[in-house]
Amino acid sequence: MNRIRLPSTATLTAFESAARHLNFRRAAQELHLTQGAVSQQVRQLEAQLGVALFARVRQRVLLTSAGERYLAEVRRILRALGEVTHQAMASGDKEILNLAVVPAFAVKWLVPRLETFFDAHADVNLNLVSRNAPFDFSAEPFDAAIHYGEASWSGAVCTHLMDEDMLPVCSAQYRQRLGLREPADLARAVLLQQFTRPSAWRDWFAHVGIEPANAFQGPRFDSFLMILEATQTHLGAALLPRFLVAQGLALGSLVQLSPQALPSSRGYYLVCPEAKQDARAVSAFRGWLLARITGD
Repeated sequence: MNRIRLPSTATLTAFESAARHLNFRRAAQELHLTQGAVSQQVRQLEAQLGVALFARVRQRVLLTSAGERYLAEVRRILRALGEVTHQAMASGDKEILNLAVVPAFAVKWLVPRLETFFDAHADVNLNLVSRNAPFDFSAEPFDAAIHYGEASWSGAVCTHLMDEDMLPVCSAQYRQRLGLREPADLARAVLLQQFTRPSAWRDWFAHVGIEPANAFQGPRFDSFLMILEATQTHLGAALLPRFLVAQGLALGSLVQLSPQALPSSRGYYLVCPEAKQDARAVSAFRGWLLARITGD
């Protein structure tokens, strides 16, 4: 079977630089090459592909349509190559676990507990990237993900970690200023809203048996972390996951406005592709996660 002869990384790098600058002289300066060397690499690449990547118009260099399409893929390939190269250099002989995780869970639950994982698994190098929405494992460089939602992810195995309930909280200063003592008092409070859960306050009020007029009113934020910061700076009352406010409640910077929480039908899951569910690093991380959640 004949294999297609692929361009070298040096050739692709020269093309990407020339395409970014639309100037062979600047590309040569960036790459510490001669302008002639860059031009030759581009000509050889065009000959190999059988298409023109650049057009010369009135002493200017422009990308052709084919060049624009090729550039997008070359950038993706060079970026991915750079990432895996850096990972290999950083991890040494350790196993790599690339993990996608919802940001609020990462910041307020996972990261503060990671020391015990590294103590127990010094041979695993963990790389964390924030992701809010499900993705295609075949198109993303992740071994697993911590996901909030349903136990449904195409081509993947979901392990339940914890359910979520939402607590009504505010700062001690805000509670004292408004005299908030019972759920009905929240009718005169600023209610901090979350874009992705627009009915959360209405649902909580229905759960406790009241119907204030301001359930949908108040400033909106696109992340729980922003809402938490707004709550701690006395901007209003918020409905936030228990794990997110546990530290603030313990320290007294936050107060819980009612013992009644809003339960959710969804939860947090560790998700991994079926082919990787028994990989040693994934198994080690899964076991540690379940043990920590049980211990907490």
